[in-house]
Amino acid sequence: MMLFASCFIRDTGAEARVAKAKIKRLYLIPILSKALDVIELLEQDNAPLTLEDVYQRTNISKTSVYRILKTLVHRGYLAQTPSGQYRLVSRPRRLRFGFAVQSAEMPYSEAVAQSVSEAAAASGVELLLLDNRYDPAVAVRNAEEFVAKRVDLVLEFQVEEAAAPRVAHIFKKADIPLVAIDVPHPNATYFGVDNFEVGYEAASILGQYAQRKWKGKVDRVVGVGFSEAGSFVQNRITGAFDGIRERFKELGPDQFVQIEGRGMREASHKAMKELLRGCRPGENTLVAAATDSSALGVLDAVREAGQEENFAIVGQDCIPEVLEEMKRGTSAMVGSISHEPETYGPRLIQLGIAILRGYTVPPYNYVHHKAVTPETLGAEEKAKDAKHDAAQAVAAGKA
Repeated sequence: MMLFASCFIRDTGAEARVAKAKIKRLYLIPILSKALDVIELLEQDNAPLTLEDVYQRTNISKTSVYRILKTLVHRGYLAQTPSGQYRLVSRPRRLRFGFAVQSAEMPYSEAVAQSVSEAAAASGVELLLLDNRYDPAVAVRNAEEFVAKRVDLVLEFQVEEAAAPRVAHIFKKADIPLVAIDVPHPNATYFGVDNFEVGYEAASILGQYAQRKWKGKVDRVVGVGFSEAGSFVQNRITGAFDGIRERFKELGPDQFVQIEGRGMREASHKAMKELLRGCRPGENTLVAAATDSSALGVLDAVREAGQEENFAIVGQDCIPEVLEEMKRGTSAMVGSISHEPETYGPRLIQLGIAILRGYTVPPYNYVHHKAVTPETLGAEEKAKDAKHDAAQAVAAGKA
């Protein structure tokens, strides 16, 4: 009996090797064949099936069945019912999204554009990308081009609140759904950060720095605003001021100053230079900037005036140059709030697909954010070094 079982096992293994050899000779892709088996099963039954149903009726592992079903839903071949069953749907034509980037010259805008482009490619969505060039007139022309090219949906990243109604009206007339990134537009689904919250987070970094370095002595608080983006984005400064007032209740209204930076480096540099002309050297100043580009402009002005040691600056976006400043350890740039641009793409593409399929989506879709400081960067570097050392030790042990 044992000899027979042993022979049987050897025969089965031989059959499997022969089957694999045949597949190899036919140049077949096993996982694709399995996916087609799943589609054909659902087509044959013409009724919803559960994951367990598919698993029981195919010669496919449960893990592979799960991944195949999720991929087919993601690409629009299947729909999942509220009860968790899967059904075959008619394959829609390839979706075409218009994506208007804020400006190809802005690091944060570029990071968002890269994330969206990669997510669109992964989801099989065609992407028509146009550059708004930080110019409302260009944004309007781009909107008209999207309509002329008959896109299915538009992801709009333009920052001037005054232009938002005109841009939105163009899409409304053409019956094209609109997702507005970071700056709300009429009749659009909003996607971006909670601006008050990220401002409040910036205040936390500034407050901790002032307590640690200046023993709580603060002479002035400066907000570098971005009025063109409207009150929604301006809430970054409102949140920062509220957070600082909570921590330093002795500060009076005259110690809070707002300057206009337009979200740009040069404009913020100029505005800060003008402010410094009327300030006494040596005053401890906390600065909350609406963008990292504005924060860098303030830093330029402070350095030129030789007052860096009396300034603490926090921006928004965590662009590479700001991260490099923080790594120096001696910079007045003491923090930035990361809006996690790498997460924008997958969520925006899936949000757009959900809208086009008629699903109900929230009017405001907030992204996650996190505070980044020289201390958190240092901890990340140590963790990377430790991981690298551990990997080298393992490699050396195997050698």
